[in-house]
Amino acid sequence: MQVAILGTGTVGQHLAKGFIGLGHQVIVGTRDPHGESGRKALAAIGPGARAASFAEAARAGDFAVLSTAWEGTEAAVRLAGAAHLAGKLLIDATNPLDFTRVGGELALGYTTSRAEQIQGWLPQAKVVKAFNIVTATHMVNPQLAGGPPTMFIAGNDAQAKQQVLDILAKFGWDLIDIGALDGARVLEPLAMLWIRYARQNNHWTHAFKLLGLKSA
Repeated sequence: MQVAILGTGTVGQHLAKGFIGLGHQVIVGTRDPHGESGRKALAAIGPGARAASFAEAARAGDFAVLSTAWEGTEAAVRLAGAAHLAGKLLIDATNPLDFTRVGGELALGYTTSRAEQIQGWLPQAKVVKAFNIVTATHMVNPQLAGGPPTMFIAGNDAQAKQQVLDILAKFGWDLIDIGALDGARVLEPLAMLWIRYARQNNHWTHAFKLLGLKSA
């Protein structure tokens, strides 16, 4: 399959390498496919990826991953185009983190979420929230003391969520589906908890694990 990675930062780079490791082809969406950020992303990802405009990547991808910074998310979505993402899975790995505020804060939350905003901009896409509660370097095959950490997901489309659960299982995660996309209202603040612990302890390689799970 072809995976559209919308964004050239470290999150997109690590996920791109993970998808290539699963045998997929990766198309990195960027404003300027020939620009410096695109070249740096391709160099970091290695063989198996190419750069394209946001629109071309979204059109060509069988599914897409949104991995932009907060301030660039809406523009990337608009450039990708609702028509190109209609009917497709869109994994939202973003967080609405505003680092213009002291220490960084959530720019919105509790009554809505960034994921719900994205779904509103792309009403025919199948948005699933995932990957937003851990550092980029541990998104694929996390090797941590205590065993596999837990990744929570949320989304409105059952088939799309199953596709994401299958991906996460291959990436080495324990999995919990917390329900509809409004669950992103608690998942995005969970990222802020991850960040606060990291800053207080100067420790950036942790993850969450839910214990005492109900047996199937």
